[in-house]
Amino acid sequence: MQHRIEMVEEGIAIIKLHGELDHHAANVIRQEVSSALYKGSLRAIVWNLQDLLFMDSAGIGLILGRMRDLVPVNGQTVILYPSETMKKIFSFSGLSPYIWDCSEEEAIRSLGGILNG
Repeated sequence: MQHRIEMVEEGIAIIKLHGELDHHAANVIRQEVSSALYKGSLRAIVWNLQDLLFMDSAGIGLILGRMRDLVPVNGQTVILYPSETMKKIFSFSGLSPYIWDCSEEEAIRSLGGILNG
């Protein structure tokens, strides 16, 4: 599992996941995201799942947990590019409203951020 967390302007993190997201990988990402949240520098997370091949329940728990962590700051969560199978899993988990059909750049603009570069 590879991942990249990119902080963009205005406290928005883009989290790009590659390969397979299992329990071990979810714990690593959870620690990194929690660190940014607790520093107060994060108000929105965009999960880019375009290159994610597999996700088990640990992945759902990772996303739901970070959503809970964002509640005190009225933070937002966006899920981009899930596979059809992942869409079904998200639907069963109540996450369908957080799946946006747009690009990263459009999501950042909608969240009120400024895309550099």
